[in-house]
Amino acid sequence: MKTRLITSIAVGAAVVLGTSGCAMISPQSTTLQYSPSDGMNVPDSSGPLDVRNVLIVANEDGSEGNLVAAIVNPTDKAEVLNIEVGEGADAIPLTVRVPAGTTKSLGDGETEPLLIEDLDTMPGATISMYFQSGDGEGVRTYIPVLDGTLEYLAPLVP
Repeated sequence: MKTRLITSIAVGAAVVLGTSGCAMISPQSTTLQYSPSDGMNVPDSSGPLDVRNVLIVANEDGSEGNLVAAIVNPTDKAEVLNIEVGEGADAIPLTVRVPAGTTKSLGDGETEPLLIEDLDTMPGATISMYFQSGDGEGVRTYIPVLDGTLEYLAPLVP
């Protein structure tokens, strides 16, 4: 009788550990940082400005694009975001001034997106971009280039 009880407890413990063991060693997906939209969030090392949901909406041949983003300035002074689209000698420089304590949304219907001429990147690809503000060291990341296929992006195609 005791052997049967001990065996039942051992089998029960093995079943419990066997069915929940994977959860003990796998990372929790709710703790992973990701960009929940079409654009990308720029890492914090770019400076005091937070750059969120960055994407480019390009025309059909990828020759021009509109930069769409939300830029948050949590500081008590105006800041300038320096952007380079592409790399090397062909990089296209852009700047955006963001007043203190505000969020500047590019391409939200009220504010025009920034036009990037000579983009030379087809929709569906990504493009290397550099972001820097304030005393931040700046960061280079890859930003998606989309087209107007999605209904809400169609008005943003240059």
